[in-house]
Amino acid sequence: MRLFVALSISADVRRQLASLIGELRGADGKPRWVNPTNLHITLKFIGQVATEQLASIRQALAAVAPPPAFDLELRGIGFFPNHRRPAVVWAGIKAPPELPELAGKIDHSLSSCGIPREKRPFAAHLTLARLKETRLSPPLWAILRESQDRWFGEMTAHEFLLMESTLKTTGAEYTTLDSFPFAAKGLDR
Repeated sequence: MRLFVALSISADVRRQLASLIGELRGADGKPRWVNPTNLHITLKFIGQVATEQLASIRQALAAVAPPPAFDLELRGIGFFPNHRRPAVVWAGIKAPPELPELAGKIDHSLSSCGIPREKRPFAAHLTLARLKETRLSPPLWAILRESQDRWFGEMTAHEFLLMESTLKTTGAEYTTLDSFPFAAKGLDR
């Protein structure tokens, strides 16, 4: 099974991002645009694991001290590794320190299951597309430039999810395997 840990996004934010993806796909269908139903904020990509590891992964995630619920703002467009050679198009996330701290706690806890720690620091983002060709078409580049500071909405994160990704010819299909609620907003655990 192929697993990852993520935050889901609100319906309003999803609608805003779906609208942008529709515009971008209309300008250039070559990139692999994320299906709006699959949009999420990845906290940790676990990768391929044996089914027998699932119980220990769940235990490790349950041991993560959750933060109180926190607010996120999704705004702007960016690229990995950069705009000159984009391999990924993403929406930006303005988040409090609790988001990277949570990602770090998850990464640390999962290392007890033999899952390798991240080598790069956590970069809060929401993937919109993956590109094989790192040269953007002029129509696509024009919309991306116009959307650099576009606002996609605000939301409150209440839980993190353990997700399974099943790769199919029609694209990835995600299934929530477990959820881990945050502490009530304003309360410490």
